[in-house]
Amino acid sequence: MKIIVLGAGVVGVTSAWFLALQGFDVTVVERQPESANETSFANGGQISVSHAEPWANPHVFGLLAKWIGRPDAPLLWRWNFDFSRWAWALRFLGECSANKTRYNIAAIVNLAIFSRQQLQKLRSELNLNYDQKTRGILHLYTNSKVWKKSANAIKVMQDFGLDRKMISAEECLNLEPALKNSKLQIVGGDFTPSDESGDARKFTQLLTKQAQKIGVKFLFNHSVEKLEITKTDRFPQIAGVVIKNKKTNQNELLTADNYVVCLGSYSPQLVKPLGINLYIQPAKGYSITLELDENSQKAEISPNVSLTDDERKLVFSRLGDKRLRVAGTAEFNGFNLELNQTRCNAILQRTLEWFPHIKYVGDENFWCGLRPATPSNLPYIGRSKYQNLWLNTGHGTLGWTLSCGSAAILANLIAGKKVQAVFPNATFPFLL
Repeated sequence: MKIIVLGAGVVGVTSAWFLALQGFDVTVVERQPESANETSFANGGQISVSHAEPWANPHVFGLLAKWIGRPDAPLLWRWNFDFSRWAWALRFLGECSANKTRYNIAAIVNLAIFSRQQLQKLRSELNLNYDQKTRGILHLYTNSKVWKKSANAIKVMQDFGLDRKMISAEECLNLEPALKNSKLQIVGGDFTPSDESGDARKFTQLLTKQAQKIGVKFLFNHSVEKLEITKTDRFPQIAGVVIKNKKTNQNELLTADNYVVCLGSYSPQLVKPLGINLYIQPAKGYSITLELDENSQKAEISPNVSLTDDERKLVFSRLGDKRLRVAGTAEFNGFNLELNQTRCNAILQRTLEWFPHIKYVGDENFWCGLRPATPSNLPYIGRSKYQNLWLNTGHGTLGWTLSCGSAAILANLIAGKKVQAVFPNATFPFLL
């Protein structure tokens, strides 16, 4: 069976890998010259099951009131008259009840734990080295009320098997000695020792090479133009995908038995002409990557445990010895990819408040990318209303965290195998 995967970010490449393991003939189409060149390029670098609490939760209303009007707010909504964005916002508000939040947390934790297991297995079997650290994720709080409220979400995650626990400020400092120099006051934290960090782009490109070795074909520099449908069958099917060679500017129709959409924020645009409405909005996230000088590489100056700053919604990941990646925030501004200097500077300033002795070489390496956010934070995984068109998209801020598990599930679905055979719990409402 021949399968065409559309998109070579971390979700597309992992999908191609797991499909190839099922024995399928896989081709990946990607508009960039290499894999992981857009949203997966410089993300936060965390495999973070502990980030399973969705943006849509009962506490978000107080936060939105606090953040409104602030250009450096962790969540920034740019006002316009885009109907799809307002439809998304209404659904987002509908996901903010306590019951729905618990349901969504359970589903995300369930998928994320399975996904992390798949990644660990993959790393071991292929001997991948992508600057990974397996030292857990430490979540930091500077507001005692917020820290105490977080216990509810943590309890839900514990109920579904996550080893996340609340710890004192002193325990935070013991886990990460570089925090002892911080200008910020830590009131407490929580720690998930099984979480990990690393370079998502490096992981994706290493897996791309491994996939090529087992026969997966990659068509780089080819953009996806549209999907063609057949009108002769009783059940509607995809007849082919029109792609454009960006070097020759020539169109070509590719055909396969099945097609998988892994285009992140751009997925809705491709399938909407087919009558498929995906509630996905591009949430622009920012990051900086600092090349640490020799002195700043010391354990007492720069962090070695991956961190999350709850107040500013930032994550910190040490990539190897020399790089520190800091990423986060969400800006809803359509497909705008311009760097907002105010938001960039806010990330850098916060980093130097946490770690005031850090010195870095060269530029800050600011970056932004579009994360495909659904109102519930649950991705779309499974078959669409077209018999041979499948979706694996909408993973939001947890693209790398959920990628291997999503891809393994999708491959099993296409192969006609029972998902229950590979999934540890029956809670998977994200399946189509």
